Amino acid sequence: MNTRWLELKVPPPVVGLVVGVAMWFLAPLGPGLAVPDPARLWLALAVAAVGAGFDLTGLIAFVRRRTTVNPLRPTHTSALVTGGVYRITRNPMYVGMACLLTALAVWLGALWPWLGPVAFVLYITRFQIQPEERVLTTLFGEAYTAYTRRVRRWL
Repeated sequence: MNTRWLELKVPPPVVGLVVGVAMWFLAPLGPGLAVPDPARLWLALAVAAVGAGFDLTGLIAFVRRRTTVNPLRPTHTSALVTGGVYRITRNPMYVGMACLLTALAVWLGALWPWLGPVAFVLYITRFQIQPEERVLTTLFGEAYTAYTRRVRRWL
């Protein structure tokens, strides 16, 4: 089945929001996890803080290099950003969103919501990151290819 029509169509924050809402509705359907409420809350806050850090530092790096932050228009990219948080991951904003969904799964304290971060990573990899990588390879050639050899797609 050809699914290319889904590439670069849904903004990643919308994907994250839809996944988060699905996680919320799945939580009451499955078994709960035996983690005390205070520990669950603090762990969720810590993971959310890490996620927000990845999101914010990735965004700031794009703004500083004056390149597009619009994930649906990678052809408008004017600079290859490889410094700062982009030395750790090629996709810090998506890593941040995955962390936020993981924090939600921790906070919900049930088994089924853990499918959310997995679904997000699979969807974003296939329909957002891989098409972006094709565009960036075309725009930046060997510089981007060398970068992909040095830095992982996720973590």
